Amino acid sequence: MEDLAAPAPSSAGFTYTVATSQMMGLAVILVMGAWMGVYRGGIAWESPELQFNVHPLCMIIGMVFLQGDALLVYRIFRNESKRSTKILHGLLHALALVIALVGLIAVFEYHKKKSFQNMYSLHSWCGIAAFSFYLLQWLLGLAFFLCPGVSSSVRSRYKPQHVFFGVFLLILSIATALLGVLELLLFKIRDSYSSFAPEGVLANILGLLLVAFGAILTYILTRDEWRRPPLAEELALSMDFKTLTGGESPAGPH
Repeated sequence: MEDLAAPAPSSAGFTYTVATSQMMGLAVILVMGAWMGVYRGGIAWESPELQFNVHPLCMIIGMVFLQGDALLVYRIFRNESKRSTKILHGLLHALALVIALVGLIAVFEYHKKKSFQNMYSLHSWCGIAAFSFYLLQWLLGLAFFLCPGVSSSVRSRYKPQHVFFGVFLLILSIATALLGVLELLLFKIRDSYSSFAPEGVLANILGLLLVAFGAILTYILTRDEWRRPPLAEELALSMDFKTLTGGESPAGPH
């Protein structure tokens, strides 16, 4: 188990890095919205062509931006109670899942209306895998960390897997989004893409923003000094627990 105390983060560096991550995430959403609005006609549920545009926008908001922000909760909210932080973490993931589900329904309905085959591309395989494992990750997190009755030792053993798959699923989601960007370009502007068509340039910029967003989030999440240290009351509870049981501490940095 890690030491209970964690070094305090460099306030300015931490704040600027988190702010940069949010600007990158919002830029990803804005550029995707501009792509769908300017070059693909906007979004609407009734029109098959415009219904498809719901898919990339929802997947970017849910599986990339909100998923990433949910992972940052334990870094940003350092002075709130552990339970409040857990609830916010879980709620953001739940919202991301709901929005992503809307995006999945949109693309499957679009394929049905157009009589297109489903689930044949690498993008679709990676996408359904990312969503399925993300849902499983959320359900397991709910069971292990929010439901009463799970012992601290069981939570401690599961926590490293939960943390690893959280970061892995974010990376998988961004990689899947990049595959989707390329797939859409090849479907829509295959002939003019190599001529630096404005739509292609905008989509390439979107791809770079996705990579930058993922890189900054991974950097924040892997900096040990930016982990959330346990609060004073959590330390006291941890010491009491270890005294009573001789086991591992239920508290630790996140």
